[in-house]
Amino acid sequence: MELRCAWMLCVLCLVLTVQAFTQEGFKEVVLKQLGLSEVPKLHERDLVHLVIPDHVKNKYMSMLKRQRVKRRALPSLAGILRGIPGHTGMTGQVLYSDTTTRQKLMFDMEGRIPKNSEVTMAELKLFKKPLDRANLPARQSHRPVSNARVSVYWVQRQHDGTNRTSLVDSRLVPIRESGWKSFDVTQAVHYWLRNKRREPMFLEVWIEGERVGSYASEMAKAVSFTSQDPRDKALGKPELVLYTLNLDDYGSPGDCREEAVMGKSTCCRQKHYVSFRELPWAQHWILEPAGFQAYRCSGSCLQLPRALRRLGSGQRSCAVAGSSALPIIYLVKRGNRTEIEAAEFPNMIVERCSCLTDG
Repeated sequence: MELRCAWMLCVLCLVLTVQAFTQEGFKEVVLKQLGLSEVPKLHERDLVHLVIPDHVKNKYMSMLKRQRVKRRALPSLAGILRGIPGHTGMTGQVLYSDTTTRQKLMFDMEGRIPKNSEVTMAELKLFKKPLDRANLPARQSHRPVSNARVSVYWVQRQHDGTNRTSLVDSRLVPIRESGWKSFDVTQAVHYWLRNKRREPMFLEVWIEGERVGSYASEMAKAVSFTSQDPRDKALGKPELVLYTLNLDDYGSPGDCREEAVMGKSTCCRQKHYVSFRELPWAQHWILEPAGFQAYRCSGSCLQLPRALRRLGSGQRSCAVAGSSALPIIYLVKRGNRTEIEAAEFPNMIVERCSCLTDG
């Protein structure tokens, strides 16, 4: 087991931290970890009307939350963010509404994030209106339905005019309760920040049944959130709340500052974003996420005096000392069938860098 972990960390060093990063090398690692011999050969019919099954979506969200908890448990300031005043709040605008089950929000982000700051958490706050019992379907002999599933997607506008969505949060909302409901959209804000075109950020809110079946779907239609439509007189418009850290005051220990890019820093963790949408071999069959912050190790290390070196040991260099998994949703071909699966891809995110001795 230790040998396997060491091998994977070495792969990360080769694939994510060296300057000679190649798409081909990264592709080989991805396929090997997923147990695939080649990239799935998909046809247009495999992608038409593609729907992620609920059990796959739930598995993916469970893995995301587990990884999120793991990373927040590391020494950082993330746990006290809510106590820091001065976070940025803004309201959204509904562009269209497809009955009550689909809602598209637009947030003007330009100038909202202070310079030299990092968005560490973002929340979408939606106000659920009191239940209108007239909208409930006639009681049936089915199993009771108490919740609806509410999912939030980041919407990326493609150059050809089409839209592509990426799931960022999903949770069950009690149908008979009203009030504010919060969703973690940090990933969507990070996607927007990495998008070279500075346009508003678009989100979609989907309301679905908590399980398969027409009765659960009809019950979900009773869930309604306040919109920004001027005709909607209800209080509590959609809000996007950003929690930011001033990097001058709260510089993240272990992460590179600007001088590290020029090679003038000691060993540190440098941001390195990998976009699956921009990798030709991955863009059609890796459905979630759109990309991820992989990080890589950069900088120099002090060398031990010759008298203190162990026999056979070499130079100390900056390398990966800790990593975490990346949950993904992907397509796979089995015979003539196209299936959707969720899996955790181990050792994809560099969590910690350290000076290690070769040999």
